[in-house]
Amino acid sequence: MNSVREIQYEFPISIEAILNRIDLIDPIKYGKTRNFINGAVTYLSPYISRGVISTKQVLANVLEKGYKTYDIEKFIQELAWRDYWQQVWIAKGNKINTDLKRPQEDVTNHELAHAVIEGQTGITAIDIAIKELYESGYMHNHIRMYTAAIACNMAKSHWLTPARWMYYHLIDGDWASNALSWQWVAGASANKKYVANQENINKYCFTNDQETFLDVPYDAFGNFDTPTVLQETINPALQTNLPKSDEITLQNDVPTCFYNYYNLDPNWLSSTQTNNILLIEPSHFEHYPISDNSMNFMLDLSKNISNIQVYVGEFETFINEHQPTNTHYKEHPLNKHYKGTEHDRDWMFDVTGYYPSFFGFWKQCKKELKKA
Repeated sequence: MNSVREIQYEFPISIEAILNRIDLIDPIKYGKTRNFINGAVTYLSPYISRGVISTKQVLANVLEKGYKTYDIEKFIQELAWRDYWQQVWIAKGNKINTDLKRPQEDVTNHELAHAVIEGQTGITAIDIAIKELYESGYMHNHIRMYTAAIACNMAKSHWLTPARWMYYHLIDGDWASNALSWQWVAGASANKKYVANQENINKYCFTNDQETFLDVPYDAFGNFDTPTVLQETINPALQTNLPKSDEITLQNDVPTCFYNYYNLDPNWLSSTQTNNILLIEPSHFEHYPISDNSMNFMLDLSKNISNIQVYVGEFETFINEHQPTNTHYKEHPLNKHYKGTEHDRDWMFDVTGYYPSFFGFWKQCKKELKKA
């Protein structure tokens, strides 16, 4: 059985390889093993987050293979979490950047433990995963939760700065999923904080750490002093290195389609002749900075889009400079300043609006599943 030390993450760029990865999904095995570091997870999150494929597309592909929904409910539910977080973002807007339901308790700083940034917490699985995050831009979801618990609930940092740090490095960074998951771990959008002890981490990551600061029974977390290794905190430097713009050439008699960090769908309006612009707005990446890994991943994925042209600048500036007459874009909470024809995203279900809990949202989704 693989240990955390042996996991290698690879994310192909071509649309053919991405579609092949969808075909390889084993949703039943996923439900049984997803929490283990070597579990049968799909590794599709970078492509869903970048809008190359949709949750609806993934679900349709799985159901076409004849799986019964009640046999793969856990798989469908995990896909639905992605749509749920997006619906919360749509409903709450910038409020997701603050404690959404209740103030995070027991906060002593608004930075991030230096040991977490350096991958020197002393927890083997965490430290290896942080270094792998810097190299590959990916971290297993269970280890994300462990890392967030250490940063927020052991080091007692407010969740926002640590969440921005992780989003910066993740090639599958989805601000809604990231920010709201960190809030959930920190207890700002849940009834209690999430904690995991060393025994739990050893089980799912196949490590054998002993006598760490997490090698305690769960009742010890009720009165937990910040370990010495986590007491030094800093504000991580997060800056986006922007590429250069292409020389933009537009055909005036065809629509202009705007792609961005959250929409790189090569099939969108692909049967129509269009001007295709990858819009990289400096203001967006000032608020939501990303690493070179993430920027390059976006640029590479954009090459699946026919005749894509890169424009670095604001939407309004582009309009003033090039004066396109027929503009199109996909809906997203960060696109509200765009002007033109808005296209719906491919949601798995018709359930919209704000639900205070995922399971209220999921209850409505299950009604649609039964009808299907």
